[in-house]
Amino acid sequence: MLAVRDRRDRAAFGLLFDYFAPRLKGVAMRSGLGSGAAEDVAQEVMLTVWRKAEKFDPHRAQVSAWIFQIARNRRIDLVRKENRPIPEEIKMVDRVEDDANQILAMDQEATQLKLALNRLKPDQRALVEKAYLGELSHKEISDQTGLALGTVKSRIRLGLERLRHELKGMR
Repeated sequence: MLAVRDRRDRAAFGLLFDYFAPRLKGVAMRSGLGSGAAEDVAQEVMLTVWRKAEKFDPHRAQVSAWIFQIARNRRIDLVRKENRPIPEEIKMVDRVEDDANQILAMDQEATQLKLALNRLKPDQRALVEKAYLGELSHKEISDQTGLALGTVKSRIRLGLERLRHELKGMR
């Protein structure tokens, strides 16, 4: 691992991969993932090991503990992603002509939403927009902004609570 960290040694990484990938896959399968998903998790974890090798500190943890912690975090991300509510599919209306009242109501709702978004703190608004308009995961936002994952989640949660309060009179 030190050769990978210090010299980006591909041969050393190959040895790490050959040793840990089957073990990671086995652990993932024992946690309930199918073979294909477990293999994907193992490859993602090893890719993370390669990309973040400079963060490995042998004084803080053994290589195996560090790698399996990455795997544990990846598994938690997968579980959270699976438990996300899936939006209902929007059904297309056969009519071409829309009711003028519906158009007006939707326009008013959009205006109220924009005003409510503008009343959020700038840091909350930016993160809510990235999550819901930019369709980024909390982890992707954290990586993009450099903010801690917990900070990203807290700001989004607080921003959504404020939006709910601001828009509770709608519909």
